[in-house]
Amino acid sequence: MTTPTVTVEDLRKTFDAAGAGAGRVTALDGLTLVARAGQLTALVGPDGAGKTTLMRIFAGLLRPDSGKICVLGIDVALDPQAVQARIGYMPQRFGLYEDLSVQENLDLYADLHGVPMAERASRFARMLDLTDMARFTGRPAGKLSGGMKQKLGLACTLVRAPDLLLLDEPTVGVDPLSRRDLWAIVQQLVRDEGLSVIVSTAYLDEAERCTQVFVMDRGRLLAEGTPNALKTRAKGLTYTAMPPADLPARDLQARLIDAPRLIVDAVPMAGNVRFIRQPDAEAAGLQDLLAGAPAEPRGEDLEDAFMMLLHQREAVAGPGPIPPDTGLAPDTSLAPATGPAPAGGQAGQPAIVVRDLVRKFGDFTAVASTSFEVARGEIFGLLGPNGAGKTTTFRMLCGLLPATGGTLLVAGHDLRRARAQARGRIGYVAQKFALYGALSVRENLEFFGGAYGLRGKMLRARIGDALERFDLDPAAQSGQLPAGYRQRLAMATGLLHQPEILFLDEPTSGIDPLARRAFWRTITALAHGGVTIVVTTHFMEEAEYCDRIAIQDAGRMLAIGTPREVRAMAGPSGSHDMNSAFIAIVEQGRARRDAKSAA
Repeated sequence: MTTPTVTVEDLRKTFDAAGAGAGRVTALDGLTLVARAGQLTALVGPDGAGKTTLMRIFAGLLRPDSGKICVLGIDVALDPQAVQARIGYMPQRFGLYEDLSVQENLDLYADLHGVPMAERASRFARMLDLTDMARFTGRPAGKLSGGMKQKLGLACTLVRAPDLLLLDEPTVGVDPLSRRDLWAIVQQLVRDEGLSVIVSTAYLDEAERCTQVFVMDRGRLLAEGTPNALKTRAKGLTYTAMPPADLPARDLQARLIDAPRLIVDAVPMAGNVRFIRQPDAEAAGLQDLLAGAPAEPRGEDLEDAFMMLLHQREAVAGPGPIPPDTGLAPDTSLAPATGPAPAGGQAGQPAIVVRDLVRKFGDFTAVASTSFEVARGEIFGLLGPNGAGKTTTFRMLCGLLPATGGTLLVAGHDLRRARAQARGRIGYVAQKFALYGALSVRENLEFFGGAYGLRGKMLRARIGDALERFDLDPAAQSGQLPAGYRQRLAMATGLLHQPEILFLDEPTSGIDPLARRAFWRTITALAHGGVTIVVTTHFMEEAEYCDRIAIQDAGRMLAIGTPREVRAMAGPSGSHDMNSAFIAIVEQGRARRDAKSAA
């Protein structure tokens, strides 16, 4: 056992709840833990578990109400500045100065941290080498991709060689390639320099790389241990089901996840469905639920243990904050009032037609000659690394950004000529929380409902339905909601006017697996109800919910097809899962582009 780098004893922290007369919310409730020096330690838990609050207390930015916390042997409550002088802290939104260049940001943070001039050259060279950003020192930070911004944020955090590094969800909104690169940097620092790192993350595969994992929920510690020790909680309960060719994996997943007496969790993966059965589930009941789909045992992973722990907590403490939808019947209450064509686009024209779409910003081409169609009632995934042109494509599809060239038809309207008519038939959930944080949940719904032309009884009825369906507190202040609740509010506002087409731009970025399951259960129900859905995501498992996916990079289309077809395009290195397929296709595309440039 190594020496402790952080010790926490009976830590408690409460905040004033949003909304008049709402009382106080308990963020940390008697938490006790010890993190060891020279190790990579993970904090995981659902939205509202208290992870960010705990990280801010570690950094001396918040004072606990009671309890004791020592960081690097220092009592944080007595001397927070002594702690801050020895740690590096990278919050979820690291404060880069976007008008300054990469080098100017490094210089600024070196100044702020008092790094001696004699040490800067070697330290900068080390950080630029680690992050592979030496080529970009003159580029403004605002012109970097999301993954590059995160790497620059990490370099700025490490510019003074801290004794402890705190990373609060460092890979939120980062594509799989950038996520892989970021973790390679962190693991190298731990391995080569013996740096102590504590990271909070919504990705359980990231937590599985850590030496110690602490699972939190509602301010308490549910479990702790090595990933291998925690995984034993799901031993003998994990399976893979292989649906027949005529049954989409997402439909079998929905059937399983809607049977909580038999199933703990289910998620599509590589055309199949990975699930966890309840320990006391009867074999006959499982066979009826699988409806003939064969199932084979598989090895358990950390996400299986995480889902087991959360569901066991619910059984003891009551339902958690994000219950799954129930029932497989199409949700006609959220279908467009005009009644779109059935899924698959058998009746009428496609919901979206894109031909040779181009968008330029000066000399820079963000989207180059992109073409695809989306059928009515289809779930279509638009994937790509940071900076690939996905959000630009999305904004053009929503009528928020004019195209430079090409044909763009949405809901039967030419977006280059009739953007207003098309916008009335679509819903949009932005990549970043785009609602009014100072307004309550109800006030946001009233404002956006009015903007969509809803009035009187119709508006009140739609708001009532949205509050009930998404389990939202109408008096809560929107800006103070946990990430999962903010996304549900954004979803609710986007659906108020019952759109034919719903655009979701990285809707689950930063929310935990439990919230993602509930979110996609809602999406599946919407698709059954006939709503066409176009989604971007950096969680590659979510591509398995889509009927078809397209992968872009540098504004160009690299692959398009069903998830099975795209995995096949990736070759042997990408056949295992969509994450591997995505990385293989993007790397192959870049190799072809580099070879063409060299020729």
